[in-house]
Amino acid sequence: MPGGYFREVRKGQTTAHVRIDIGNGVVVTSSITNEAVDDLKLAEDDKVIAVIKPSDVMIAK
Repeated sequence: MPGGYFREVRKGQTTAHVRIDIGNGVVVTSSITNEAVDDLKLAEDDKVIAVIKPSDVMIAK
C-alpha cells in the first residue's frame, strides 16, 4: 500500500477529491464521501495510506 502525505481536499456536494503525495512527484487522487473526509479529520502533511483495489484502477492516455 502506498503511503504518503495528505495535500488537499476539494469537497463537492456529496463527494470529495483527496490528493495524496506519495513521493517522487507522484500524486494520487481519490474520490471519497464528504462524511469520510470529516471522519478522518485530515490536515495538510498528515501521514496517510492509500488502499487501492485493482477493480477500481483505470488507466487512460
